[in-house]
Amino acid sequence: MKKKISLLGLVLILVLGFTGCSKSETEYNQSELEQYANFIIQNFSSMTDEQLDYFGELNDLQLDLTMLDTGVPISGENFLSMIDAWKAAEEECGEFVSATGEYTSETTNDGVNLMTDAQFADRAATLQFTFDDEMNMESITVSADYSTGEILQKAGLNTILGMGTVFVVLIFLSFVIYLLKFIPVLEKKFRGSSKAEPVAEAPKASPAPAAAEPVAEAADDTELAAVIAAAIAASEGTSTDGFVVRSIKRRKSNKWN
Repeated sequence: MKKKISLLGLVLILVLGFTGCSKSETEYNQSELEQYANFIIQNFSSMTDEQLDYFGELNDLQLDLTMLDTGVPISGENFLSMIDAWKAAEEECGEFVSATGEYTSETTNDGVNLMTDAQFADRAATLQFTFDDEMNMESITVSADYSTGEILQKAGLNTILGMGTVFVVLIFLSFVIYLLKFIPVLEKKFRGSSKAEPVAEAPKASPAPAAAEPVAEAADDTELAAVIAAAIAASEGTSTDGFVVRSIKRRKSNKWN
C-alpha cells in the first residue's frame, strides 16, 4: 500500500514538473509578433486624428469585428487604449517619423514584450508592444528619450513648482491668521448695531409728603402740659398762672413720688 502511495506521489511530481517546464519554455513566434507590431505602427502613423477617433464611435461588437477583419489578435478595448497611448506619445514627442524595424524581445511570466526604437519629430523614443501568453496584443508603451540636461531641467522645474506651491499656501495661511484678530472687533460692532436703543423709563412718582407729625406731636404736648399744670394747680390749691412747663419726660415708674 505504501509503495502505491509513493508511486502515485512520484507520478504527480513528474506531471507538475513537466507542466512547469512546458509553461516556462513556451516559445513565441517573434516574426509573427513583429508583423503585428509593424501593422500597428504603419496604420497609426498614416491615420489622422479624425480617422483614429472613428474607432471610438463604434460599438463593442462592430469594433471587435473590425479587429477580426484586420487579422491582428487584439480586443477592441485594448485597441482603443493603444490609440490613446499613441496620441499621447505624439503630443509629447511630436509627429511620428520612422522606426528602425529592429526588434528585441523579453519574455515574462505573463507573455512577451517586443521593443523597437523610433524617431519622432521632437525626440527619439522606444516603442514597446506587450503580448500575453497566447500571443494576443495587449498594449503599446511609448517611452521618450530625454537627455541628461532635459531631465535635470524637468527636475528643477518640478522642485521650484513644489516649493512655490508650499510658500504660496503658507503666505495664504499667514494672511488668514492675521485677519483673525479683526473678528472680535467686527463682532462687537455687529452686536452694538443690532441692539435696540433703550427706552427712557417714566420718572417714578415721588411719594407724597408725610403729614406734619411734629406739629401734631407738639399740639399733643401742649395739651398734655396744660392738663398736668391744671392737675398740679388743683393739688396745690393755686391757679396755673404761675406755672411754666419747660419740658415733659416720662418716668419709668407709674407711681408718683
